[in-house]
Amino acid sequence: MKTAEVRKRYLDFFASKGHRIVPSASLVPTDDPTTLFTGSGMQPMVPYLLGEDHPLGSRIVDSQKCFRAEDIEEIGDNRHTTFFEMLGNWSLGDYFKEEQLSWLFEFLTDKEAGLGLDPERLYITVFHGDKNNDLPKDTESVEIWKSLFKQKNIEANEVEVGTEENGSEIGLEGGRIFYYDASKNWWSRGGTPDDMPVGEPGGPDSEVFYEFQDVEHDPAFGKKCHPNCDCGRFLEIGNSVFMQYVKKAEGHFEKLPKENVDFGGGLERLTAVTEDFSDIFKIDVLRSIIERLEDHSGERYENSENKNSFRVIADHIRGAVFMISDGVTPSNSERGYFVRRLIRRSIRHANLLGIETKKLKDLVSVVANNYREVYPEVFESQEWIQDEIESEESKFKLALDRGLKEFRKIIEKEDKISGKGAFKLFTTHGFPFELTEELAREYGKEVDKEAFEEEYRIHQEESRKGADKKFKGGLGDTGEMSVKYHTATHLLNAALRDVLGEHVEQKGSNITPERLRFDFSHSEKLTEEEKKEIETFVNGAIERSLPVSYSEMTLEEARAQGAVGVFEDKYEEKVRVYKIGDRSTGVVSLEICGGPHVENTGELGKFRIKKEEASSAGVRRIKAILE
Repeated sequence: MKTAEVRKRYLDFFASKGHRIVPSASLVPTDDPTTLFTGSGMQPMVPYLLGEDHPLGSRIVDSQKCFRAEDIEEIGDNRHTTFFEMLGNWSLGDYFKEEQLSWLFEFLTDKEAGLGLDPERLYITVFHGDKNNDLPKDTESVEIWKSLFKQKNIEANEVEVGTEENGSEIGLEGGRIFYYDASKNWWSRGGTPDDMPVGEPGGPDSEVFYEFQDVEHDPAFGKKCHPNCDCGRFLEIGNSVFMQYVKKAEGHFEKLPKENVDFGGGLERLTAVTEDFSDIFKIDVLRSIIERLEDHSGERYENSENKNSFRVIADHIRGAVFMISDGVTPSNSERGYFVRRLIRRSIRHANLLGIETKKLKDLVSVVANNYREVYPEVFESQEWIQDEIESEESKFKLALDRGLKEFRKIIEKEDKISGKGAFKLFTTHGFPFELTEELAREYGKEVDKEAFEEEYRIHQEESRKGADKKFKGGLGDTGEMSVKYHTATHLLNAALRDVLGEHVEQKGSNITPERLRFDFSHSEKLTEEEKKEIETFVNGAIERSLPVSYSEMTLEEARAQGAVGVFEDKYEEKVRVYKIGDRSTGVVSLEICGGPHVENTGELGKFRIKKEEASSAGVRRIKAILE
């Protein structure tokens, strides 16, 4: 089956069971400051899992776009992708284990309405229980699974595994249902019961694995094979989470007001197993990108010594296309850093395949056409996305060629790449530290990360000496009006990102007692309607008399909270994050800044844009006053 057919069959199947189909949320979370990206189907549903009523009822089904930055280093094997779609069905206080597992089994095995998978290929894992946190063993799910397999004349024996390490010692033992501990069969955004923060929902889960019978176990991954083995014989294709607990204190869990079901199944993986592909990159939406790369490189994917490079580019460019479509453009800060990293890593692997400069943008149309029906916004934005990728490629290609020459010089002299060497690649050639690490691994070398971080710290100190004025947002003095205008720039920045999109970044500002000037990344002239919306946003925040406060925290903590910032390489270990608004009013701005600011937006007066114009290529400038 093709990806689109698997997606449609899944949505149609659960719609026939009374579920309402909802569209995918953005890759950029709107109400979750704990993460930069939507990394699971669960994220947009958290308010409803905690008890809030969903406007469409208690049975929901969707296909959610997801991006997992932590998987970047995994890309190159046959099963991981950074961007993926998560098929999800949800019961919000409605049905529970019996219906969920029965319907899932029906969808996976039915040839007419589902995927028609051979049930002999399916293996199950369940929660072993957690005595330390008084969480019971999930015997109920086991009994349901046994009954379902019995209907197919399959004896589903249980195996007590516990830890993954035990699995490699025990093996399959003729079993079909395997008990694992919380590290494998408990799900929450915070990890295991011990790691979860207070107030976080979670529950036991039951995972379904598909067996590739032509894949031999690789002893490098353990003595014996078991469902959670990473040798490639088994692939997880779905996870039913029974969201029934909330953590109240260490070692203390309470039942949620409603028992919920949260199912997630990777669309790409489910598509792969319908064709018995142990290599996920053979499915249509990834294979089509690889075929275009074959045209450009003259190499064949199946026979290439650089098969991993095909996979990296196919995954990363697809991810970058969707990220840019959702308003995240390449930059050195926050979300934009990951887009930049995806594109630059793709450029490096295109170099290995001998692909000429400016060919990566050609892949955008392949991705856009693959998803034209379900995500038309990607198709409609493809010209802009191509421009962003081409621009990034132009910036980095020459630096990559020079940097690779410098890298080879370094490894000829050093057994372990020094902090100075890695830092020179970073500052002179734009090599992210991760790229230097990746190159080093290919040559069997290590990089002195601690020394690199020390070089970076020294660089920050030196840069900061001449940057105090810029760090304060272009604030020339600390008089009353200048402070008001400085605070207004925070509201303007938030308004621009709200009206124009998350791609907007501050590129500079200049403040006097008479006016503010604010430069920002945006490629098009603002319309009169957009300018009016921006003024309305700022004046609305002023009229609400919102409190202005700040907290000191590490840069990583600031990022985790979703704070925006500029001049990032000037920041100290501890930064000030200024917040406009609070829990009761809603936060309209969260920004790293050196101050000073007013204490309440009601002090500012009325905001009015006097002029909007081009400042430089891709950068616009607003001049505004407070009346």
